[in-house]
Amino acid sequence: MSISLRDTGEVLTYPGFWRLARSYWQTGFSEMHRSLSTNAFVAGLQRLVPAVTTRDVQPAGAGVRAQAVDRRGRLLKDFSILEDERTIQVLNAPSPAATAALAIGRHIASVAAENFDLPG
Repeated sequence: MSISLRDTGEVLTYPGFWRLARSYWQTGFSEMHRSLSTNAFVAGLQRLVPAVTTRDVQPAGAGVRAQAVDRRGRLLKDFSILEDERTIQVLNAPSPAATAALAIGRHIASVAAENFDLPG
């Protein structure tokens, strides 16, 4: 496991994090508890698959999927596109396999063609 002090500092100084944490602190602690305790993880899993036991699971790495949070502590539930004179950034695309992926791609291509004088 690696932890970036820079990233951690950015999270801890972002006002939206603290507003979100106040609203969902119990969920956050439950997630951390299940991540650190095999017994807690299996107990949660048994709600879906009752026959699973601790012998059926083995430690492995976990993926991290970022979730955008605005300054007021609200989760951004859909993708957001930010543009400036030199870049187009797609933020918080919650599912890379979203059925709208082609439409999103077409939209970004259209924005790029317009902003960067590209052939359409």
